[in-house]
Amino acid sequence: MSPAGKKPLHHHLYVQVLVAIALGAMFGWLAPDFAAQPWVKALGDGFIKLIKMIIAPIIFCTVVVSGVAHVEDARKVGRVGVKALVYFEIVSTFALAIGLLVGNLLKPGAGFTGAPDAAAVAKYVHPAAGHSGVDFLLDIIPDSAIGAFAKGDILQVLLFSLLFGFALQTLGEKGRGMRTFVDDAGHAIFGVIAIVMKAAPLGAFGAMAYTVGKYGSAALAALAGLVGAFYLASALFVIGVLGLIAWAAGFNIFRLLVYLRDELLIVLGTSSSESALPALMEKLERLGCSKPVVGLVVPTGYSFNLDGTNIYMTLTTLFIARAMGMELDVGQQATILLVAMLTSKGASGVSGAGFVTLAATLAAVDPALAPGMSLVLGIDKFMSECRSLTNFIGNSVATIVISAWEGELDRDRLARGLHRQIDPADVTTAETTGDETPD
Repeated sequence: MSPAGKKPLHHHLYVQVLVAIALGAMFGWLAPDFAAQPWVKALGDGFIKLIKMIIAPIIFCTVVVSGVAHVEDARKVGRVGVKALVYFEIVSTFALAIGLLVGNLLKPGAGFTGAPDAAAVAKYVHPAAGHSGVDFLLDIIPDSAIGAFAKGDILQVLLFSLLFGFALQTLGEKGRGMRTFVDDAGHAIFGVIAIVMKAAPLGAFGAMAYTVGKYGSAALAALAGLVGAFYLASALFVIGVLGLIAWAAGFNIFRLLVYLRDELLIVLGTSSSESALPALMEKLERLGCSKPVVGLVVPTGYSFNLDGTNIYMTLTTLFIARAMGMELDVGQQATILLVAMLTSKGASGVSGAGFVTLAATLAAVDPALAPGMSLVLGIDKFMSECRSLTNFIGNSVATIVISAWEGELDRDRLARGLHRQIDPADVTTAETTGDETPD
């Protein structure tokens, strides 16, 4: 232990993940042929699968016990849900608009000489890519409750969890035993998370090594303008839009980023915001957000509040159009905005999901643009990292804001947590082992 009684720096997860990312990038650069082997990629994919394995049970236990069954007034659940959806739609619109703004100002894709390869992208474009709103609503309803858990479909699991929670609520005292069981199961699953997270550095190393080894720096140089524009647009959104929202809600966006440093680095290494979902829910509760709000807003946000994906879709659509010699007018760009509002909803936080939603947007705006997706296929992995980070930060801010909106935010705990008087690195360990940490 250090003189101050804290863990040595190298024992902190965020330090381990950061070192793993750096080592992975170096390994991919120095030994690209070796790093591009499937077994290296499997390290990152395996870690994401371990996390995905427990996403559905965590959502079920959290929503049933914390989000619904412990809320006495059923109308409150509906009120929180409506507020969340209104917030998501407003903020998502800002994200879409920033993507269009940066795309029009910087004009990435102008003068691009690459040729789209329809065959390379064919596997990403399928009939479902252009589904109607009715199809989307039907997709939320699972064919069976077990099927929703087996597929890991967040929206379907969320729907079943809400119905199950309401049913427990109507049982009153008769449902107490089942509520206790689900609550205990949730604590056990968080124990599984504590074990799985020990593999985070290995997963981050594999994902980064494979990406650099597979694509290399030279092959990405021609598309660096699009990547740079996307990162700039995302930074403007996080600092400008989310920063102002955080300020209005009474907290500092930069302090929140420091508080969530472990999870942000895991998301960066794995390119998946789902990889940090369970830890995010626990940390937000520790930060003073009420359990019912966290249990409802975070899972919903992972399907309806994808700010990074929104920026990506509008900016990349403009890039593809320009690269194919098409300059979109104001009306066509307004169409992109409207279509993207729908196609972004229901996309999961898994790496690559944004690429599939891009297919839906392009197919709806102009089918002739679809083959142009192959132009960004090689760099999508690098953009996926920023998409996931922006999605993750957006959902973190949303949960705190809606907790404050509901009057269920402990301001004292929020201030102490953001000023590092509560050590976020110890949250999961403390909760799952019973060790005492300061509140």
